[in-house]
Amino acid sequence: MPLKADKVLLKMIVNSRAVEAMVNPTWTLLKVLRQELGLTGTKKGCERGDCGACTVLLDGKPVNSCLVLALQAEGKKVETIEGMGTAENLHPLQKSFIKNGAVQCGFCTPGMLLSALALLRKNPKPTRQEIRRAISGNLCRCTGYAKIVKAIQDVSALQG
Repeated sequence: MPLKADKVLLKMIVNSRAVEAMVNPTWTLLKVLRQELGLTGTKKGCERGDCGACTVLLDGKPVNSCLVLALQAEGKKVETIEGMGTAENLHPLQKSFIKNGAVQCGFCTPGMLLSALALLRKNPKPTRQEIRRAISGNLCRCTGYAKIVKAIQDVSALQG
């Protein structure tokens, strides 16, 4: 019979809100966000770090939450798609993705948006190549990326 690890208390800031959860030390951040905190906007894809569907921002940097142990987020800030905007008040990136047809099946969209958000915070006026590099960890099987890049460029053009 395998040994069962005791749960430990995890404290972090998720979408600007202090949260606590009792977690198994082997759980990923993805599992905690989806199953313990109910934040299902972070998608469970390949669970190997290949697809980017589970991308969240950890202290402002995009990470594959399927590869991050939850305890690595102790005391850190985590941003998920739920913290980006609301149906009533969409973030400019969300509006631009809709306007440019960059949302098709939608599975990659949360991770893609968060990767784009991190890029624009770091570099408000990225080149096309810089945009492509920033989203290179996010796979999309529907759009061919051109509409996604255009959506990000449009938001970049609006920034002063």
